[in-house]
Amino acid sequence: MSLTFPNRSRSYDEAGQRIRFVGHDGMFQISFSVAADAMAKMRPGTAADEAGYLQTFDTESSAIREVASKAYDRTRKSMYVLTAADFG
Repeated sequence: MSLTFPNRSRSYDEAGQRIRFVGHDGMFQISFSVAADAMAKMRPGTAADEAGYLQTFDTESSAIREVASKAYDRTRKSMYVLTAADFG
C-alpha cells in the first residue's frame, strides 16, 4: 500500500521544537515530525512560536506530505523527524 494522510490534524511539540503529524500505510500508523528549522527554511520570516509553525505547516502541507512520503518510500520506518536538510 502507499502512504496516505487521511487525518489532517497536527500538533506542536514545544519541547522538541517540531510539528507532529501522522500518515497511514494500510493499517499501520507512521509518525512524522517536522523540525522548526525546516519551517523557517520553507517560509523565511515564520514566527518562531506555535502559531507561526502551525500556520507554516498548514500553508506548506502538500510539500511536507510529499517529502514525508518520499522519506517513507526509501526506508519504511515507523517514525521520522524531517529537518531542513530534507527540504533541499
